[in-house]
Amino acid sequence: MRIVELLLDEESLQAGIQAISIVEAPAIEEDFVALKEEERVELKTIDEDKRVLLGAALVPNKPIYRRSGEDEYYIYFSQDTVRKASELFFINGNQNKATLEHQIDITGLSVVESWIIEGEQDKSKMYGMNLPVGTWMVSMKVHNDEIWNDYVKSGKVKGFSIEGYFVDKVEASKQDPEEDKAEEQLNAIKAIIKNDLRTKKGKRTELESYKDYPTSVRNNAKRGIALNEKVNNKCATQVGKVRAQQLAKGEAISVETIKRMYSYLSRAEEYYEEGDTKSCGYISYLLWGGKSAKRWAESKLKSLDKI
Repeated sequence: MRIVELLLDEESLQAGIQAISIVEAPAIEEDFVALKEEERVELKTIDEDKRVLLGAALVPNKPIYRRSGEDEYYIYFSQDTVRKASELFFINGNQNKATLEHQIDITGLSVVESWIIEGEQDKSKMYGMNLPVGTWMVSMKVHNDEIWNDYVKSGKVKGFSIEGYFVDKVEASKQDPEEDKAEEQLNAIKAIIKNDLRTKKGKRTELESYKDYPTSVRNNAKRGIALNEKVNNKCATQVGKVRAQQLAKGEAISVETIKRMYSYLSRAEEYYEEGDTKSCGYISYLLWGGKSAKRWAESKLKSLDKI
């Protein structure tokens, strides 16, 4: 059975962990401890619960079983990815986002403490937890009476489980060189525009761009986006996903982008299987506008005497 390392897609606005879910059967197989006030503050004895849950949010290098249709595999996160994900969680201000069993958004839960286990003397040992170095630990305050009484105290939920966006390391390494080049050119154009705006004191530089592509191109991009969401956005690189958003919104695209569209769609057509809605070849092709985009791009480039 294959084992897949997941990485952060650091260019995506949705990269990393979006929320922490409290669940009955956590994938990392580590229960949390429901701490009481006297367990947290040694010099005080207070009967009222402090309502803090302490547990592992993410354990590095731990194989986690996954199944997608008939495809069975394991995923894991490296120590470096775990640390980056924990930092990005707070940078993006997600500490008050929580769900119940990955299905219901719930309020009144906040991550109030977070740390990475650095060595054998970690305080998680105080609560009987034997977790490896690099594990991301969190303490979550529960203000929600219903969640505390009906789910935590009753034992219905036993641990944390993360919700977020990551990419397959193998697939990330296969990023289309045409898309890489397109992204480099786009960044170069942005730099030129910024420099032009600075040196010419506000004078605008107009780039040759077009948005007269047919409605079918926009519709294909929208369908590709919808199908990609159904497979957890695993298809296409970040450049392809950005291109789909541009086309779906009917935005103007440059001649260089049109060239890349035509080049990519011409080469990728062999992987396009009509109607295979779960195939990345099919979905990626739609994200770039599909066959109608290829026809339009070819016609446009000919009219501009670019091919």
